[in-house]
Amino acid sequence: MSHSHTDQEAHNAEAMAEIKKVTIILSVFTIIELILGFWMISLTSEGLILAIKGTIVILMMAKAFYIVAYFMHLKHEVKNLIMTIVVPLSLFVWFIGAFLWDGSSFRNLRNKYNPYFKEQATIKVEKKEHGAAKHEAADAKHEAPAAKHETIGTSHEAAKPEVEPYY
Repeated sequence: MSHSHTDQEAHNAEAMAEIKKVTIILSVFTIIELILGFWMISLTSEGLILAIKGTIVILMMAKAFYIVAYFMHLKHEVKNLIMTIVVPLSLFVWFIGAFLWDGSSFRNLRNKYNPYFKEQATIKVEKKEHGAAKHEAADAKHEAPAAKHETIGTSHEAAKPEVEPYY
């Protein structure tokens, strides 16, 4: 009986050592990601920023592997069960990438080949005034044509009120 008890204690000690090792690895990866992220804020080089973002994504994927393998206990599972999870996950990631790429391509082609199309985000909209500033601006508009009319005389052009377009 004491033999099985010592085996159990040895197994528990191995499991605890493995959990501590994985926790330390995950902590180191997280600290490296944070350092890279804060360093990236002060950079101006687009190429270096892109390389840092790629490194952070790789570190995140390594962390995801460790979490799934050790804390979700898939490291010790049968290969078929692992493939049942990994294959759909990889297809899902591929679908997301394909849809993002296709949407970006459509937007770029639409802007390139349709000369009458203008992306809504690039159209400048006039700022509308609200409250007291609007009334002051309206009073100033009405006073200006009257002054113009007095200086010009009886011109029909000066007597026409300005018409604002209706949107």
